[in-house]
Amino acid sequence: MNTEVRMMLEAVRDGSLTVDEALLELKKEPFKDIDYAKVDLHRRLRQGASEVIYGAGKTPEQMLGIVRVMQDAGQRTILITRMSEEAAELVGASVELDYHKEARIGIVGKLPKPDGFGRIVVATGGTSDIPVAEEAALTAEAMGNEVQRLYDVGVSGLHRTLAHLDDIMSADVIIAIAGMEGALASVLGGLADCPVIAVPTSIGYGAAFGGLTALLSMLNSCASGVSVVNIDNGFGAGYLASMMNHMGKKEETR
Repeated sequence: MNTEVRMMLEAVRDGSLTVDEALLELKKEPFKDIDYAKVDLHRRLRQGASEVIYGAGKTPEQMLGIVRVMQDAGQRTILITRMSEEAAELVGASVELDYHKEARIGIVGKLPKPDGFGRIVVATGGTSDIPVAEEAALTAEAMGNEVQRLYDVGVSGLHRTLAHLDDIMSADVIIAIAGMEGALASVLGGLADCPVIAVPTSIGYGAAFGGLTALLSMLNSCASGVSVVNIDNGFGAGYLASMMNHMGKKEETR
């Protein structure tokens, strides 16, 4: 259950908040219609994480308008994915924006303190996979997770992977990001006792087919406990890893 709602219910139980006051908070409009967007203000209530702005295809003015609505609703950290450098300059002129060019991510507000159950490891097969990895890592951090980055630990030099055995085997969730044949996910899945989220990237030569080869390889992984997201979908991997990493907190409150 969402932390804010639980606190509200506990306040009702303790008598510091009346039932009518709590009801009023829950009744606040679930979304805000601003013509070009219907901003979901109850996303955190339903899913535990606030709505994220997908920047591709949106104008800077549209992004800024959505940000304003979120801020007015009390959202402290706002994540904008697939944001161009030009859009970041224009949006950043009006609000405090931390832009990460490599990952194409903009973060409005400060990153929250990690409140997840454990640690998420983000590992890449090569340096070329880092842009997708940073999208995953920053997404996870914006959602309140401790993240450790292990970059360029691909299987073409297995000693590089094995040099981080302690980090791999003590992780709570692993995001394995690789192009080419996508073998890193299977290797990490065979070493770790935690869920492994595989992210195929569009890195590779002709027969890599823009990441399709890595996608099929990861889908056919012989290591148990490996799940797969779409090609170059670092955001999806970071979001899913955050959900997994917060399951421990959910158990604690039951």
